Amino acid sequence: RCFYDQKILRKTFGEWKEWWTGCRERKLSLKAASHYRHLLHNLIFKAWRAYVCQQQGKRNKYYVAESHAKKKKLLRTWQCWVVYVNVQRTKHGMQSVALAFRERSCLRISWAVWRRRYYQTCTRHKMNVLALQHWAQSLQFRAWLQWQELYLYSQNDKQKETRAVAHHQRWELKRCLEAWLGYLSLHRAKKHQTELARQHHQSRVVRRCFSDWRLSWECRRRMRAHQKDIGKLAARIALWRVFAHWKHYVVLCVEETRQCELAEKHYKHHLLVLQRFWNHWKSRL
Repeated sequence: RCFYDQKILRKTFGEWKEWWTGCRERKLSLKAASHYRHLLHNLIFKAWRAYVCQQQGKRNKYYVAESHAKKKKLLRTWQCWVVYVNVQRTKHGMQSVALAFRERSCLRISWAVWRRRYYQTCTRHKMNVLALQHWAQSLQFRAWLQWQELYLYSQNDKQKETRAVAHHQRWELKRCLEAWLGYLSLHRAKKHQTELARQHHQSRVVRRCFSDWRLSWECRRRMRAHQKDIGKLAARIALWRVFAHWKHYVVLCVEETRQCELAEKHYKHHLLVLQRFWNHWKSRL
């Protein structure tokens, strides 16, 4: 009977051990799958972070290269400008020296020519004064007689000219008045056309500005709506991931709780069996 009880206990313990080993292996497989998913997500995140760092490094290198190229181009331009300024300064200095020398040489030649011509002019002036005095004395009498005759003719011509000037002034005044009236009407028409053109231009500018503003506003509104949609989608994806992790964790907790309850029930059942066999053995003893 004792040997039979030991065999039954050993067999029961072996079955319980196999069941416990199967549960433990299942638990270990679940833990391994979870660890594999976590490791895979970690590797994906590291690869994405390395890619982002690489892209950022490329952008930084591109910015540095572009800045270096701009600096080199600016330095080359500055060097060329400095050389050009030095050449222009040298040219201006040589030109000023040449102009000064030319002015000195021209002044020297001009002074000699002017002196010679001044002496000749003074001599001619003296001779002309003497000739004019003689000619004036001879012509003074003739001029007096001619002046008297011309005076009479000039009086008649003055009267005719006065009448002609009055008639011409009246005709010019009439013509100017007509031209001024025509100019005034033309100026009013041009002013009216200019005002219409200005109003049309203002309306076109206003319509164009309103159209540009509306297009810009539509673009900004679409961009904001797109950004909101992207933010909502990112939030949904993050919430879905959290819910998936939480659901998996809840399933694992429920499974572990159920297995613990089963193990506890089996252990209690085993204790009951042992107690029954123990009581039976004591009663037999």
